[in-house]
Amino acid sequence: MATKPAYKPKPVMIGDTVVRPPIDERSWSRTAGGYIAGRAYLDGADETAAEMESKWGADRLRLLVSSELREKFDRQRYLLNQAVWHGELEDVRREANRMVTAWLSLDKVATAGGHAPLSREVWEIGLSDGSVAAIVPTDAHARLVNGEGRQVAVYTLDEIAQILNRYAEISRAKLVIPGAVITAVRRSIDDPLDGIHDTSIGLDDPLPDGW
Repeated sequence: MATKPAYKPKPVMIGDTVVRPPIDERSWSRTAGGYIAGRAYLDGADETAAEMESKWGADRLRLLVSSELREKFDRQRYLLNQAVWHGELEDVRREANRMVTAWLSLDKVATAGGHAPLSREVWEIGLSDGSVAAIVPTDAHARLVNGEGRQVAVYTLDEIAQILNRYAEISRAKLVIPGAVITAVRRSIDDPLDGIHDTSIGLDDPLPDGW
């Protein structure tokens, strides 16, 4: 199943978590206590994101709602990024809670709109280049995959077996080293936040009503 964090800090490691390093004495991650408190709220936002992507598919839910609601959702993701990179603890708490509300709002709207959640026979995972791999038991199950604006590569279990047979080193690595990753292709609709590498400049035209 896909698990995509709601925020995308620059790749700086603190422990086993990727965050932006503290930039001043007000940073939420400046102290151990502040870091623990902030992570508690960020982990909750990430868990909600994981639940929604398990239910609806990788990067699919935001495409099932109106352009206006999608813009509002993406703005909230930006504000959470900004809190993680530059905010104080209260900023992280506030925006993480609003991110949870944003995910649940999209879930409610997509359900009311009659959109079908991800089939139990389909497993999706977002790849590092932004594309999606959908894994299904057989060719007959491929019809259950919903592309809907994404570039999705569908793999049956038989095809995965053929890949592993062809690239035997992957199978051998899995026998001795837990965790190997395969990535490929691209999606047709890019994530708008991928083009923003820092959030030091605020949103100067926020929507009038927040989450």
